[in-house]
Amino acid sequence: MAVLGKIRSKGALLVSIIGLGLFAFIAEEAFRSCESTRNNERQQIAEVLGEKLTYQEYQDLIDEYTEVIKMTQGQETLNEDQLNQVRDMVWNQYIQNSLLANEAKKLGLKVTDDEIRDILNQGTNPMLMQTPFVNQQTGRFDANILKQFMSEYKKAQTSNPQQAEQMRTIYRYWTFMEKNLRQQILAQKYQTLLGATFFSNKIEARQLFNEDNTEANIELGVFSYATINDKDIEVSESDMKAKYDELKPRFKQTEETRDVKYVSVKVTASPNDRAAAFNNVKNFAAKLATENDPSEIIRKSGSAIAYLGVPVLKTAYPMDIQNQIDSVSVGSTSAIKENTQDNTLNVIKVISKQELPDSIQYAIINDGKEGEPQWITTAQYQKAPSMDVNTQNYINALNTAAVGETKTLILTGDTITFKVLDRKAMKTKYLAAIIKKPIDFSKETYSAAYNKFSQFVSGNQNVEDLEKAAKKFGYQVLESPSLRSGQHLIAGIHGSHEALKWAFEAEDENIVSPLYECGDNDNLLVLALTKINKVGYMDINNTMLKEYLKSEVIKDKKAAKLMEKAKGAKNIADAKKLGAQIVPVQQVTFSSPAFVAATGASEPALSGAVAGTKNGKFSKAPVKGNGGVYVFNVKNKLSRAMQYNEKEYMQRQAQRQMQMAGNFMQELYLKAKVKDNRYMFF
Repeated sequence: MAVLGKIRSKGALLVSIIGLGLFAFIAEEAFRSCESTRNNERQQIAEVLGEKLTYQEYQDLIDEYTEVIKMTQGQETLNEDQLNQVRDMVWNQYIQNSLLANEAKKLGLKVTDDEIRDILNQGTNPMLMQTPFVNQQTGRFDANILKQFMSEYKKAQTSNPQQAEQMRTIYRYWTFMEKNLRQQILAQKYQTLLGATFFSNKIEARQLFNEDNTEANIELGVFSYATINDKDIEVSESDMKAKYDELKPRFKQTEETRDVKYVSVKVTASPNDRAAAFNNVKNFAAKLATENDPSEIIRKSGSAIAYLGVPVLKTAYPMDIQNQIDSVSVGSTSAIKENTQDNTLNVIKVISKQELPDSIQYAIINDGKEGEPQWITTAQYQKAPSMDVNTQNYINALNTAAVGETKTLILTGDTITFKVLDRKAMKTKYLAAIIKKPIDFSKETYSAAYNKFSQFVSGNQNVEDLEKAAKKFGYQVLESPSLRSGQHLIAGIHGSHEALKWAFEAEDENIVSPLYECGDNDNLLVLALTKINKVGYMDINNTMLKEYLKSEVIKDKKAAKLMEKAKGAKNIADAKKLGAQIVPVQQVTFSSPAFVAATGASEPALSGAVAGTKNGKFSKAPVKGNGGVYVFNVKNKLSRAMQYNEKEYMQRQAQRQMQMAGNFMQELYLKAKVKDNRYMFF
């Protein structure tokens, strides 16, 4: 009881302590919850129609597509440019599929398993021809081959895991193709349904026929805009504003962009570096000239071209080597030659030059029985990154065996017997050892360039200072207006994604980025953010927009002057006196824009005016075009001897209307409120 009384006496204090503890607990949990939310947001790469796409989900889609490309193109790895293309293709496909799936759900459209089975059994869908399940005898997709593979793969998963692992690549490829087949069929259903809402009538069809087949030959009087110097046209701010207001719908931005200025310095070899590179190649070239087996010399030289030890076609080599190789006699080694285009030093030793088959059909013999015939072509191996001795001996034996000849090869750890069944396309093949060495800069050269650039960046932290200092340091400031986050790179410079990320994470204008090391480990880069262009209408002061507006105002003012002059022409002779260039233009129809060679411009307005002018008549008024102002005389009009097919032209008119509505995907995209944060990850 004493203890209880003591507790009670401290009741108020305990309540406050417990309250503080409870508050701390709640605050800690709230912090954890907020931190978890922030982590989730950090992993969110995009949002479409309110559905979030995480980094891992997007990466899984990229990995899936990458494996397909590797399999179909026989590549081990993809370079930076190829990976960026894959990312964009996956992104665009994801957006399109999401938008179409949403619309299809509203309409009750779907692709059933029965439909897919029917398509597989028919085997005529072009996508199926890209799979390994094509019957070689019929040349068509065979659903039975697919079923057999799926059955064997399922069995192998439990009975032979090693075999299942080998089959898994094809299995993944098929699941990818099946998924895309479903998406393709769904898109076709949606487009068919949409297309059915567009139709034509007999009057429209007849009009389209006439527009296609009524053509005119004209004499054209051309008052080209090029006859007036741009400098003679005054453009005021009010002119620019008026043109901006007139064309404003064109300038709507659906995504935020950034304007940046940048300085990019590519580090190159110094004279001392070049001399050292030349001496290094000279030493290897001397050894190459005397050694019988060049494989070790080529490996140690660090040549960009591997020595495979088998004859290959000239096309296996880069273009500069192709152009030189025939000038080197068999057994000889060329002098060192510099290629400034790829910045390399090159040496060629031609070991042999033979006429050999480009394609060889052969069969493996096991236990005295011939296996299935198979073909091997030079293209399958001539660009391999390396080749072991067993493969070299195998290919060389195939190349030299006669038709009908059986050979047995004793290889390391194996013995192979084969019979050559056919040889086709005899071509010149070269067994050559190539030294192709980049002229690299030294660590000292890079360090000197880095220190200079670092000094330039650190001392200038706004746009104006950066531009002034660039002249002092001998650097050039360049512009990249309207930079998009989906570009991946700054000015096409490899490895510049971090700089792009900085540009879109920066919150203030007129600031300078850190120094970035990028390119192929040979580029130094700094950015200055000059403008943040928010979603909405482009700012009239945008550099690119101002140039466009100015050109349009100049064109309008030139057109006004030339229209006034052309009004005095009542016929072609008058137009010539007024300074027009007179040219004939043949086969002008309403359905396609006339091309005027004198101005180099396509002129739909001219086609319309000609269609509205009677045979033998002079134009009612001058026509303002894209490249100039025109007057014309219709020399003759005629109808092509074409038979009118009402059904065909009704279909064509409906198709034309469908094309006009072809931007429906863009409309769906805008309504989907897409958020693209990919720049934060790639």
